[in-house]
Amino acid sequence: MKTINELQDEIVEEFSAFDDWMDKYALLIDLGNSLKPLDEKYKTENNLIEGCQSRVWLQADYKDGKVFFQGESDAVIVKGLVSLLINVLSGHTPDEILNSELYFIEKIGLKEHLSPTRSNGLLSMVKQMHLYALAFKVKNEK
Repeated sequence: MKTINELQDEIVEEFSAFDDWMDKYALLIDLGNSLKPLDEKYKTENNLIEGCQSRVWLQADYKDGKVFFQGESDAVIVKGLVSLLINVLSGHTPDEILNSELYFIEKIGLKEHLSPTRSNGLLSMVKQMHLYALAFKVKNEK
């Protein structure tokens, strides 16, 4: 399995193929559309991420020492962001997730090209993923 940084580097490379931000948005939308739909049973208040303008659900499961994320959003661009985060962080150990620095967000230019509310939402998603990883880590250290 690839490391978190190898996965981030692939995303940076994929996005650097496009100069135009409309093309990058199109790529984001494609990524969102390729995201497996989240089972309705996970679309609960508990899985809704606070701080996002659109509705974003994030489900985390712990299996064989690794955290697996599933998610969905009702906004196409945000769904693409969810997809990126899941691609990078899902399937890694809590420690790997907690110790990762998500540099791809800045490198592909998301920070400058997202509205402030979307940027906050993205940060909320990352924070929530870290919280899940921390919870699984603590729970399994007992």
